[in-house]
Amino acid sequence: MMMKLLIFCDPGIDDAMALIYALLHPEIDVLGLVCSYGNVDKFTAAHNAAHILHLAGRMDIPIFNGAEMPVTGELATYYPEIHGDGGIGPIKVTKGDYQFRIRNLGEVFDLIETNDDLVIADLGRSTTLATCFLLNREAMGLVKELHIMGGAFMVPGNVTPVAEANFYGDPTSANLLLAHGKKVILTPLNVTQKAIITNDYAKALQYYTENKFKDMYLPIIKYYADAYTKLVPGMDGAPFHDLLTIYSAVHPKRMQYLAKKVHVVVEGKTRGKSFADFRHMDSDQESKHHIALGFDYDHFLQEVFQVLTRPI
Repeated sequence: MMMKLLIFCDPGIDDAMALIYALLHPEIDVLGLVCSYGNVDKFTAAHNAAHILHLAGRMDIPIFNGAEMPVTGELATYYPEIHGDGGIGPIKVTKGDYQFRIRNLGEVFDLIETNDDLVIADLGRSTTLATCFLLNREAMGLVKELHIMGGAFMVPGNVTPVAEANFYGDPTSANLLLAHGKKVILTPLNVTQKAIITNDYAKALQYYTENKFKDMYLPIIKYYADAYTKLVPGMDGAPFHDLLTIYSAVHPKRMQYLAKKVHVVVEGKTRGKSFADFRHMDSDQESKHHIALGFDYDHFLQEVFQVLTRPI
């Protein structure tokens, strides 16, 4: 069966690669995109998403309006040094190039209520997805699984010594998802930082690709890798956090999970820190939270390559 997928995103280079992978994957049916603040502002995110949908020939997929700031009301911080001023590295997307309507967030509930076994992937800040629970908890209770890119367990954070960017950006909303999601599957920094794609891999992608993304792969992967070389000297390539999150949703048997109750610190010096009780490495059978601790890296590289090079 095709996996019915609704994606909350903020493209973003790694979001862009995740979206392309999902759109090209033969076992994923992307039903909609919800674009919010995060790597860029929500309007830039929506135009970047439209650019990707256009290249995929899927402008029929709706784009929904997301949040532009966290629930605290703080102004969002963007990361042009990592993702570029426009969000997808050197790729310039001119606003107005694509005719599309950003739909009201409330319309997403019609999509959820009319599709059984719907899966949601949340690749950015959790604000908009948490808002969906606040607006219509009954509809959100129909969602089969939440796959969330967020948190960092037993490794340092990437925006503070202890916090990963998505959970740091809106820890209150992250806790709401953990409390009310039917099944919450976390793809945290401790595994996503190992989902490294190198420049050589990007060159091979560009050489073998037969679709309209052919000229996009090498520039954005190289841009991302160059940024990470400055952040983490000696790293060969860049970790594609969001790409691994979509991969994990469609290939759960290639992942190693541990069920543990998770909480996120909301205030203070440890804001955004995700923690669970790892004193015993047995799964908590009563927990609906599942933390990714490992994955099959070789299969990840092979499968992503096969999907990204598929003709449309």
